[in-house]
Amino acid sequence: MTVQLITPTRDRLLRAAQELIEEGGYGPASVVAIADRAGVAAGTLYRHFSSKEELFVEVFRSVCDREVRAMQAAAEAMPPEASHVDRLVTVLSTFARRALRRPRLAWALLAEPVDPLVDAERLAYRARYSELTAQALRAGIAAGELPSQNVELTAAALVGGCGEALVGPLSPLASKLAMEEILSALGIFVRRAVGAA
Repeated sequence: MTVQLITPTRDRLLRAAQELIEEGGYGPASVVAIADRAGVAAGTLYRHFSSKEELFVEVFRSVCDREVRAMQAAAEAMPPEASHVDRLVTVLSTFARRALRRPRLAWALLAEPVDPLVDAERLAYRARYSELTAQALRAGIAAGELPSQNVELTAAALVGGCGEALVGPLSPLASKLAMEEILSALGIFVRRAVGAA
């Protein structure tokens, strides 16, 4: 594995690409537009990334790493007496709330058609989200709050179900639903799906 040094120019290119993706998706984030936004020549991008797709993968990783940390922090910030089911709902609700606050970026990360390299990263991060969910499920089962179940399958189904439920509200063409309405419905879905009392 090659370690890439983060140089000021590389960092500007990453930020420029993220801004353009957040504003209009992957389509308008061309090499020329990214370079222009970063204040460099278009050819400079290729000195830092082997392709535009590699740049998009780096943007995807950066944003998704932040989301994973936010989900972990939300669970850890809960009071010690909180139930494991509440922690599970909090982890998934944190993901949904943050997505709904930045719908264009979340749409690009979750659903917009992308290059196969970026799509492979989607699968890798779904696995990370599923593992966070599985940890909460295991703890809930061990504490007797949840019935025994196939933890990995349930976790993957929850992550997939929540992601799919957000696709409609995040779509640039969707009429916007109230965030709290969506989060409440997702919380009910999660509790029912895991067999919580």
